[in-house]
Amino acid sequence: MTALRVLIVDDEPLARARLRTLLGDCSQPEAIAAGEAGSAAQAMELVSRQRFDVALLDIHMPGADGLQLATALRQAPQAPLVVFVTAHAEHAVAAFDLDAVDYLTKPVRLARLQAALQKTQLLAQLKQGLAAPSVPDWLLITERGRTLRVPLSEVLYLKAELKYVTVRTADASHLLDGSLSQLEERFAGRFLRIHRNALVARNAVRALVRHHDADEGEGWAVRLAGIDELLMVSRRQVAAVREALGE
Repeated sequence: MTALRVLIVDDEPLARARLRTLLGDCSQPEAIAAGEAGSAAQAMELVSRQRFDVALLDIHMPGADGLQLATALRQAPQAPLVVFVTAHAEHAVAAFDLDAVDYLTKPVRLARLQAALQKTQLLAQLKQGLAAPSVPDWLLITERGRTLRVPLSEVLYLKAELKYVTVRTADASHLLDGSLSQLEERFAGRFLRIHRNALVARNAVRALVRHHDADEGEGWAVRLAGIDELLMVSRRQVAAVREALGE
């Protein structure tokens, strides 16, 4: 895929200059600062005249703020994907409600920016119909200053934990910044919803057993291949688990 075309939107020239420099250092994926705007109005004018793959949006700006701009961009014919870049972390929930790909806090670090752009690149490939297969067979995870691919074939379950998702394999646990619902939609054929906060690999389910949970009381749980941990199954999902087991 060619370099990502990035629109930088920030009312502070120094902040735009720093992002422009960081983009020049990005190699995985490559990215170019294809346009800059100091306000939402300037950004909308640029988007109306040229194509951008992703917009890096500051939130606090004079006039329309970054959240309002993101809402307006969703109506554009060739809407860029959105990554918020701001010093105000309290807006994270509102940002993800607008389907932002990622949320970066200032000062932005190169590794964190590259991880956000990698997410953007994957989504852009899917939008353009260039991915083969239609979805990747791995999860891209950034943790402790490194980025790694975890093959889906090794993932036993995905569990929502506050604003992160725990990705569990037989050997390790990782934290993924994302939405459980989006993962379920993306990998529906591979994972089975067993609870509002958990998906399990269909081919890893070994048994449905009675279990007492300290928080939920008596109920059902699944036993998975490769780990001793049991995962609770909500009442409404028991039938689906039985079907997956061939009962």
